[in-house]
Amino acid sequence: MVASAYRNMAHSFQRALKEPGHAARRALMMEWRRENAVHKLVRPSRLDRAHALGWRSKPGYVLLRVRLRRGGQRKRHIIAGRRPKHKGVARMVLGKSIQRIAEERAAKKHPNLEVLNSYWVGEDGPHKFFEVILVDPSHPQITADPRINWICDPAQSGRAYRGLTSAGKRGRGLRWKGKGVERMRPSRKANQKYVRRTQSKVIP
Repeated sequence: MVASAYRNMAHSFQRALKEPGHAARRALMMEWRRENAVHKLVRPSRLDRAHALGWRSKPGYVLLRVRLRRGGQRKRHIIAGRRPKHKGVARMVLGKSIQRIAEERAAKKHPNLEVLNSYWVGEDGPHKFFEVILVDPSHPQITADPRINWICDPAQSGRAYRGLTSAGKRGRGLRWKGKGVERMRPSRKANQKYVRRTQSKVIP
């Protein structure tokens, strides 16, 4: 069976991440670092991934590449006395993923657009790069397209900030694969509380 063009694109991107394409990727990251933190694109770097997540080459769609720092965060050293283990200065892990932060920064840069989805395109020592797909809900071609005009609903306003994108649902625990009652909404943590509260205690 002959592989599709998009499948070949995905395989070529995976091959570029390995040792033969390391020099070319390094030069590409250096070029991306010289751009703005939120950079507008004409075409996606990963066409197969962009199409799978809903991007179309038509008016009303906007594509941005967002650069963010990698790793955990640090806090100021406290002045009053503490045990060193309770200072909590380094390796502060955020409650949100870096991909969700990239979507929020793209939405903040273009407040008249709505974030549809995003995907990873690369990373180097200090940075990660994501491409974010945004849609103009007031564009005539978007409102006339039955495949995407659901995003014009006022209930979809502020999707990136409310965790309605794919990365946001994954961060809220809605992409977690469980069985039975553990897959119920609104979140994975809420499901675990529900199971602990409702399960009957077995008395020997």
